[in-house]
Amino acid sequence: MKNTIAGILLLLLIEYVLISIGSGCAQIGAPTGGPKDTIAPKLIKALPDNNSVNFKGDKIVLLFDEYIDLQNVQSNLLVTPFPKNLPAIQSNLRTISIRLKDSLLPNTTYSINLGDAVKDVNEGNVFNNLVYTFSTGNFIDSLELTGKVLMAETGRIDSTLMVCLYKNASDSDVVKRKPDYITRLNSEGKFKFNFLPAALFKIYALKDGDGSKTYNSGTEAFAFIDKEISTTDKNISLLLFAYNEKKQVNTGSPTASGKKQKEKKLRYTTTLVQQQQDVLQPMELNFNMPVKNFNADKIILTDTFYKPVGAKVSIDSSREKISINYSWKQDQKLMLILSNDALTDENGNNLPQSDTIRFKCKTKEDYGTVLLIFDKTDLSKNPMIFFVEADQVKHQAYLTGREWNNTLFPPGEYEIRILFDENKNGKWDPGNYSLKIQPEKVYSFPQKMTVKSNWENEREMVWPNNY
Repeated sequence: MKNTIAGILLLLLIEYVLISIGSGCAQIGAPTGGPKDTIAPKLIKALPDNNSVNFKGDKIVLLFDEYIDLQNVQSNLLVTPFPKNLPAIQSNLRTISIRLKDSLLPNTTYSINLGDAVKDVNEGNVFNNLVYTFSTGNFIDSLELTGKVLMAETGRIDSTLMVCLYKNASDSDVVKRKPDYITRLNSEGKFKFNFLPAALFKIYALKDGDGSKTYNSGTEAFAFIDKEISTTDKNISLLLFAYNEKKQVNTGSPTASGKKQKEKKLRYTTTLVQQQQDVLQPMELNFNMPVKNFNADKIILTDTFYKPVGAKVSIDSSREKISINYSWKQDQKLMLILSNDALTDENGNNLPQSDTIRFKCKTKEDYGTVLLIFDKTDLSKNPMIFFVEADQVKHQAYLTGREWNNTLFPPGEYEIRILFDENKNGKWDPGNYSLKIQPEKVYSFPQKMTVKSNWENEREMVWPNNY
């Protein structure tokens, strides 16, 4: 301990001399001319030494080879085991001082990870993943846990989640108290815990929206593994699937006043594209405000001779969308006659005038042919294929074999997902931690598929090793 204090005093004396020189006869800064500095700061000394054992102090000093700056310390800092109070961290010229605020556990390995908070002053070169480690016992724990977290509903990665370990924990601890160890995900959704003891842990992933480091809201993304994990198991492969048990309620409003602005006129748009109707979907009329009164008999689908063709007209629960369902025939020419008194809005307004919408149905040449060939598929899990465009599911169907094809598929660029619909209800179901129910799993193939019209679009779908 005496040597540690003497070393710290020596560092402070060096820094005092450097300050005196800088303020008296020289300016601190990079010399002019020469190549740009692209080298990150180097840690040349730590007091006590990095990976020290039998640690008993409460202060750590890090000395670098150049002047450094600390930025976004709180968002970068990770201390494990997770303390009740985070250490105080300050920088001065070439040094960083860390003051521990908590009493330390006996025979425990600690690590202080500053992430990317340390940069040089002149060029902003980052010291990536700066970690200082020490032990209050006779040795540094060296066991690891690694794994990956995926969002169960989309198969995508959300690197804002954190992963938590609990030692000697009950199932309710993730709700009641902060974890013993925390780490972050990288851009690939992977995580790694270092310097762990030989022990059993419960493991969770969590999007900590309120900063509590606990799972306290069903709207937070959350993942769990059903059993305790041993750090001595060398063959373990951890894959967690995060889910939102409840959907986030959007309380935002389209106007600054918080109220939906009312319009004076009732207007609508159709789902026609260049006056063409998709033969695979109903036609839709979307209104700018809810419809109060609605008369389906005054919305009539006819042929070009004004003869009704027997379409079914219905309005949805929001009262803002009317659907016209009909067995569309390729290249068929039709008209939709919409009387101005067919409906009124909440203010008693009718449409400004009656409309006759002329259009024709698409032909086979307007669609593409899709053939997907899977190298292997476990049909016992009821796999469903989803075609997703702009985060909207455009088409879905069950897989019944290694091949799936469709001869009338709308052109577009699609993300392809597979849902393992274990209860076969035709939709994705979230998990339930209190009932220990895992979410249904979705895999998203990394490469999007571009479907071209009048084209045979074929692709071989290769699963990764962990599916």
